[in-house]
Amino acid sequence: MLMSHSGRAARLHYQANGFRVLAAGDHVVCAVSGEKIPLDSLRYWSVARQEPYATAEIATQAETGR
Repeated sequence: MLMSHSGRAARLHYQANGFRVLAAGDHVVCAVSGEKIPLDSLRYWSVARQEPYATAEIATQAETGR
């Protein structure tokens, strides 16, 4: 039987040039805004904090602490 991961949040390990899927899912949740980010649209994250971000602006805001 095939398992569907639709609607389930993935668990990822963020690396400098990509990420590794630890638990299957179709999205992650932005650490700041709470917005669901489809894995194929995920572009911004922090390796140090292991957090995903929905936009470049949010990633910059998280990085600078504003």
